[in-house]
Amino acid sequence: MSSSFNRCGQSTSRREPAGILPVCCALGITLFAWALAGSFSLTVYAQQSQTLDQGVYTEEQAERGQAIYTDRCLSCHGEALRGRLGPPLAGDDFIAAWEKQPLSELVNKIRNTMPQDNPGKLTGQQTADIVAYMLQAGKFPAGRAELGADEAVLKQVTWPAGSLARPKTTISSTQVSSFPPAGNLAQVMRGILFPSSNIIFTAQTIDPGAPRTPLQAGATAEGFNWVIWGGGIYSGWELIDYAAVALAESAPLMLTPGRRCENGKPVPVEDAEWVKFTLELAEAGKAAYKASQSRNQAAVSEISNQVSESCLNCHQVYRDKRGRAIDPSDPSNKAARCVK
Repeated sequence: MSSSFNRCGQSTSRREPAGILPVCCALGITLFAWALAGSFSLTVYAQQSQTLDQGVYTEEQAERGQAIYTDRCLSCHGEALRGRLGPPLAGDDFIAAWEKQPLSELVNKIRNTMPQDNPGKLTGQQTADIVAYMLQAGKFPAGRAELGADEAVLKQVTWPAGSLARPKTTISSTQVSSFPPAGNLAQVMRGILFPSSNIIFTAQTIDPGAPRTPLQAGATAEGFNWVIWGGGIYSGWELIDYAAVALAESAPLMLTPGRRCENGKPVPVEDAEWVKFTLELAEAGKAAYKASQSRNQAAVSEISNQVSESCLNCHQVYRDKRGRAIDPSDPSNKAARCVK
């Protein structure tokens, strides 16, 4: 029988018995199987949920993070993360603001929007190191592996139950001051809700992160521009932030007892649908703020549809009704507004 080469590259002149592989091949397959199994187990482990009390960073990483914090963050957030111009980055108030969200939200917030005077310049590793320092300052234990910047892994890291050192204080409704309305519903809409929504809608066609021209500093040849009013003071992304927060915070003003519609009719603040639409608008504002924090134009543009739909849902029921106005062909007729 002529010589040939087996699957291991060795010369052989005999036929192997059926079903039997050369020793080196069998060993190679075994090692490959072990490597595959090990790789799979590491992947599964990386995707498993962890809490911060399980040690998700190292002491060395926290030291690097402290050096970066001192250089880039201390001027705003103060010594030992106690807060100065910016809020504290440790303690009960800080934890209360983040404990219901995965660690990825905190990491993305820092990487996309900090430092405030030069955002978006921190690398993923630098951001993870800063967060490691923050966790160390918050008395969360260190572990044997460093905190990475992988989004999928960070989403699996959560705050442990009972992170707060003290119980949260609650305020009863009787302790909250009641302020009578100063304007009618149309004035609230046109003064707060419409301009804020329009600023968010602008992100559909204008990149908030793009450089602004001198003409876009807040005034145009025609006069004051509501959409770019703060362009000479704040960055485009900050304007989206503020508009989204204004939308979320001011939506409940639609539920102020005693407020009147422009036509003098009381706003139906106890109507189940009115309450539902108001809450939808507030949630849309919160979603827009979260999208804006990603500093991604496409994300804000997409969420602007939620803002638009929340407005449309209410308008169709309480504003743009045909057939009940004095002129049924004119949905802008104000006589039948604020009632179904």
